[in-house]
Amino acid sequence: MAQKEHTVRYTDKELAELVERESTRSDWDRASRMTQAEIEANVASDPDEEDMVVDWDNVTVEMPQPKVVLNMRVDKDVLEFFRRKGKGYQTAINAVLRAYMKAHEDRR
Repeated sequence: MAQKEHTVRYTDKELAELVERESTRSDWDRASRMTQAEIEANVASDPDEEDMVVDWDNVTVEMPQPKVVLNMRVDKDVLEFFRRKGKGYQTAINAVLRAYMKAHEDRR
């Protein structure tokens, strides 16, 4: 899929106002009348879905683990690096630590 030149961000309130003012480009009435076969045919003809195959018989669901509070000392530049990434920087730190953990668990 081609990348758009400009990304536009809206708050949830701005999106609600846009929908109210301009509606949406989605034809929800038509979509609600579609059969399952029509939906599947439309998905199959979508070039973005071309190579996507999901084997639903073998799908697993991993529930997120509860988080614990941690007071940890790290180098200032390390923390600033992650904070510059913006919202979700703590999740990113957790992902890095998880990747390290997984790499070292496999060596056992």
